[in-house]
Amino acid sequence: MELRQLRYFIRVVELGSMGRAAADLGVVTSALSQQISRLEGELSARLLQRTTTGVVPTDAGVAFWRQAQLALRHVDEAARAAQHARLSGHVSVGLAPSTASVLALPLMSGLRARYPDIRLHLVESLSGNLAAMLNARQLDLAVLFETEAAQRWSVTPLLDERLFVVGSPQLTGMPRGKQVRLKEIGALPLIMPSGTHGLRAIVATAFARAKCEPNIVADIDGLAILMDAVQAGLAATIQPGAATSRLPADVVRLVQVADAGVRRRNLLASLSDDELSPAALATRVVLTDVVRELVAGSHWAGASLHES
Repeated sequence: MELRQLRYFIRVVELGSMGRAAADLGVVTSALSQQISRLEGELSARLLQRTTTGVVPTDAGVAFWRQAQLALRHVDEAARAAQHARLSGHVSVGLAPSTASVLALPLMSGLRARYPDIRLHLVESLSGNLAAMLNARQLDLAVLFETEAAQRWSVTPLLDERLFVVGSPQLTGMPRGKQVRLKEIGALPLIMPSGTHGLRAIVATAFARAKCEPNIVADIDGLAILMDAVQAGLAATIQPGAATSRLPADVVRLVQVADAGVRRRNLLASLSDDELSPAALATRVVLTDVVRELVAGSHWAGASLHES
């Protein structure tokens, strides 16, 4: 098996066509097809299936494609490490929007200070999307929430976040103390992420335990728009403190939810250790260290380190 065969196969899967892949790679279609056939012969498995519009991977092809991506990434990183004689490479990290607002810049700074030759690819998306990307080997690491955990990953509890009622001080019914119980805000208009969002499930469960119903007046699945609506006084929301980190301190009020067990657990999830490159393993350590520094310095509102 040759590295060029892996590169050829990956490009065919990405483009879904032998002809387009051949043109992109600068080889003739017949030569590309011959290399794919030779690869299938070595593996004793059919990797591609022809359709009316091109080619698609078989089940065996999908499994091989995922591992081939990792293999080529590690080969490229090994070459860069040898050329630079120090730890280098590429690592992809996924963060949910609220997490990114607190962690992204410190992670970038920490990684650059300790491993300047590691190139970071940072992805901001909803936790469920990040979980899917991790499954597809499109990410090395991701900070996910407890509802997205999967056994096949390497998963480490990272921190717990208390939840807050967040709203404009001028909003009618907005609680004024430092803490509030959910049964006391049943009439408060709330804007929340939709039902597919992990935070919505946490809040719904907490209200059910308190034996009351939340007054949800709008569903918004974008953190920036949601917080704009809250800042404008249209309604309040229930969020971890990190969700407010980009807002001026005087535009919204944070009142901690006092009900027991209302928290969001953050998990550091990654591919298994034997699938991670040295750059990814080093980044995982840096990320953990940066989180500890942020929590210890009170730069992550409402967060506490998970103690095993």
